[in-house]
Amino acid sequence: MQIESDLIKFSNKTIDTNFILIFDLDGTLVETDTANLLSYKDAIQQIMKIDINLSLYSNQRFTRKILKNILPKLSNMKYNEIIELKNKLFGKYLNETKLNSITFEILQKYSGINTIILSTNSHKERAIKVLKFHNIFDKFNYRFYKDDIKSKKEMSKFEYVIKKTKILPSYMIIFENEELEIDIALSLGALSENIISI
Repeated sequence: MQIESDLIKFSNKTIDTNFILIFDLDGTLVETDTANLLSYKDAIQQIMKIDINLSLYSNQRFTRKILKNILPKLSNMKYNEIIELKNKLFGKYLNETKLNSITFEILQKYSGINTIILSTNSHKERAIKVLKFHNIFDKFNYRFYKDDIKSKKEMSKFEYVIKKTKILPSYMIIFENEELEIDIALSLGALSENIISI
């Protein structure tokens, strides 16, 4: 796979200490889709008292939008109850998460040498559970979560990182799996050769 070979090539490079490495969490540093899906399934069963076959979504990220699509008559109250319970249940399925071995090796290699930042659209409580479960919480100099930027809805996670750390976008090396986030990073001045798409 081309993306994986690009990542392996990158892992063999030596990076100048002036560069700042920014890691996304879900789907980039840690694979969490299965735990996310199981948490939703469990929450739907408990709140709605129905068993929905979610195997159709096992190869993609199960999202709030998909929840609304499969349960179109879901009230706002029940929707919020499912989301809240899903977040509480996530810890039960941490053993279904796994580190991306190549991005983890890069994180290990440069932690303590370069500035390392976690920038995720995951909520703080859930992200911390994942980081601590995989013993990588202390690998980061800065950690920015969805909760940090939700009050600034117009701001993307990379805008927030730049604002809070005052780093130059051309010195960011970004590990990200979302195309939209990559496009935003490029629009902010990140260099395409410094963005590793996972």
